[in-house]
Amino acid sequence: MRDKLEALRASALEALESASSTEEIAALRTLYLGRKGRLTEVLRNLKDVPPEDRPALGSLSNTIKAELAERIESLLESRREKAKAEALKGEKLDVTLPGRGVPCGRIHPITQTLEEICAIFLSLGFDIAEGPDVETDYYNFEALNMPKDHPARDMQDTFYVENDIVLRTHTSPVQIRTMEKRRPPVRVISPGKVYRPDLDVSHAPMFHQVEGLLVDRGITFGDLKGTLTYFLRRLFGRETTLRFRPSFFPFTEPSAEVDIQCVMCTGKGCRVCGQSGWLEILGSGMVDPEVFRAVDYDSEAFTGFAFGLGVERIAMLRYGITDIRLFFENDARFLEQF
Repeated sequence: MRDKLEALRASALEALESASSTEEIAALRTLYLGRKGRLTEVLRNLKDVPPEDRPALGSLSNTIKAELAERIESLLESRREKAKAEALKGEKLDVTLPGRGVPCGRIHPITQTLEEICAIFLSLGFDIAEGPDVETDYYNFEALNMPKDHPARDMQDTFYVENDIVLRTHTSPVQIRTMEKRRPPVRVISPGKVYRPDLDVSHAPMFHQVEGLLVDRGITFGDLKGTLTYFLRRLFGRETTLRFRPSFFPFTEPSAEVDIQCVMCTGKGCRVCGQSGWLEILGSGMVDPEVFRAVDYDSEAFTGFAFGLGVERIAMLRYGITDIRLFFENDARFLEQF
């Protein structure tokens, strides 16, 4: 049996040396080392060998198996390297070519606009205050002079989590929470997400607002006009023309809408401004005494103003974007322009 094992090793090595392809080598591996290969056939006769010779013959068969397996793997690796060299023959590696750079990310245009707005008000001495996106009916409506039967609620009917729990429709609840914790003087802006059931080219069910509040002794409408004029001219340019139009908000009295001269047509009239030459940019007004009463402020001693603007609206005007939905589609072709 020893002679058979030695003869099998010799014939296998000879066959492997004469093999010319990886397919032939793989076939020889199956022929000699497969489950039904020649080595297995020889080992089946090990039971006929005297017991005292079996250990030596078993050790020899394992040695032959390992030797053949190593030789087969070596030949296969050699053939693979040769095939790779043939495939690369004639190709040149140009080590002077520059590498492919990793593209840098960009700040989203809404975030860019929001950060610029906040930076302007921070330079004026305002603090940033934040609050929860999920609010109670009291903070979102009632404390802002909108009781449950107030018709102004219809304009801001929102997503209700429970009967008295809503997704906030504006960041004004942050102003109430801030005044509950602080005594005047108060000077804060409250940026954040807000939610309303609107969806078209100029409205989204989720958008961003920045609202501001200033409360102190002797605050007048003149302070409001001066602050907002400075802010809008920092944002849109020193030559920006503004106008204040009387309006109504439940939480301010008197109230005013602030318009700027159309940035698209410079006041001549176009589709964007509805041929009026003006663009509505934000709402504002003097804080209603009823709001002060809700936070236990003395409306005889203190006055204040508040304002609110949509960040998407500002970004659309600054960048000439006509569809608000583009901000939220995550299209890299759109976002990489900013």
